[in-house]
Amino acid sequence: MEGYTWIGSLKLGDYSYANFREIDLAKRYITSLYFAIVTMSTVGYGDIHAINIREMIFVMIYVSFDMILGAYLIGNMTALIVKGSRTERFRDKMKEVIRYMNRNKLGKEIREQIKGHLRLQYESSYTEASVLQDIPISIRAKISQTLYKPYVESVPLFKGCSAEFIQQIVIRLQEEFFLPGEVILEQGSAVDQLYFVCYGALEGVGIGEDGQEETLLMLEPESSFGEISILCNIPQPYTVRVCELCQLLRLDKQSFTNILEIYFVDGRRILSNLSESEYGGRIKQLESDITFHIGKQEAELILRVNSAAFYGDLHQLKSLIRAGADPKNTDYDGRTPLHLAASRGYEDVVQFLLGEGVDINLTDQFGNTPLLEAVKQGHERVAALLFAKGAKLSLKNAGSHLCTAVAKGDSDFIRRALAFGADPNCGDYDHRTPLHIAAAEGLYLIAQMLVEAGASVFATDRYASKL
Repeated sequence: MEGYTWIGSLKLGDYSYANFREIDLAKRYITSLYFAIVTMSTVGYGDIHAINIREMIFVMIYVSFDMILGAYLIGNMTALIVKGSRTERFRDKMKEVIRYMNRNKLGKEIREQIKGHLRLQYESSYTEASVLQDIPISIRAKISQTLYKPYVESVPLFKGCSAEFIQQIVIRLQEEFFLPGEVILEQGSAVDQLYFVCYGALEGVGIGEDGQEETLLMLEPESSFGEISILCNIPQPYTVRVCELCQLLRLDKQSFTNILEIYFVDGRRILSNLSESEYGGRIKQLESDITFHIGKQEAELILRVNSAAFYGDLHQLKSLIRAGADPKNTDYDGRTPLHLAASRGYEDVVQFLLGEGVDINLTDQFGNTPLLEAVKQGHERVAALLFAKGAKLSLKNAGSHLCTAVAKGDSDFIRRALAFGADPNCGDYDHRTPLHIAAAEGLYLIAQMLVEAGASVFATDRYASKL
């Protein structure tokens, strides 16, 4: 019956649908569509409602289906919106970590520490450090200097270091946060990170053989830790534990080492500062380790300078010396860069080293001077340059050397040696002069060269033998 249906009982204003079968089909269709849309988009309404049991059942099924469909659509739209967001990444990472902890049956304490650190990373993910990751390196370097340079400059470890060195450190720093109770470095472990404290507090704890803990030092802002293990290549001497929420700046060991290879003078200053630090003075062994590494760095630096001179790399040599390397230092054989440059015939390198005030007549462990090295190797232009600056052959046992050269017929060496100050009348252990050997061997040209250089034709040897 028409009156016992939703549309038959419908009355909108003064208009009634009691005899809806007589109403225009288009109007009935629009009214039915209105009922369907209102039913689907709302839960309960006033003027349009079910009248009989069949309509009630239909509406219940219809609205239930609508709720399920709506929830599905909203859920998918939400998933599309948050897809790739940091919230989703945090949840996914937390799920993976929980599965890992369950699989390995980790204890409750370490579980809470891991979860707390992940939450801290999530909450601090929009700090200055994360913002910098998407900025070009050149701009990031300027921002890093503004943010981190005041902290690094005030660290006692870098006292007296150059501004260029500090700048290279600053642009490679990474920012991290740690919760109270977390252990950052453990005693006896190998360390590959250097840390600087921005704010917060940490404690350095030493663990004795009896297992008892002793607080060795407190680490507050403008402090650093990890440098002892990195610089001295020894295990971490104490455990570092967080006392209160702290912000740290981290620098990896490889980057730090690469910077020290360039700014080696600052490296020596850092080792000196470390030996004078509060903790460095408390361990005598640490002082000896630092002294050893300072000596090792000095030896490596001398080898780098000598290597540049040996290969004629004037640009590298200038860079090393301007950075603080001393060209007057000698290597394990007592050779200076001037010895090596002269032996290789690098005139430009020799000229540069002379301008740096290198000892021109220093002899190495074999008794060779730079001039003698140039003469031996036949580099006459270099030898002439050194001789003009006042260099001397300083040829020990000159008589024996010249006599041996005459016996070998090495006229070139004899000529160069005589030209640069060798005495043609020096004798060997038997008081024989080079002219004795030339005459005995019938070496006319060498004998003529010696006579023209001033060799005496009346010299006698130990056996009173004349020429």
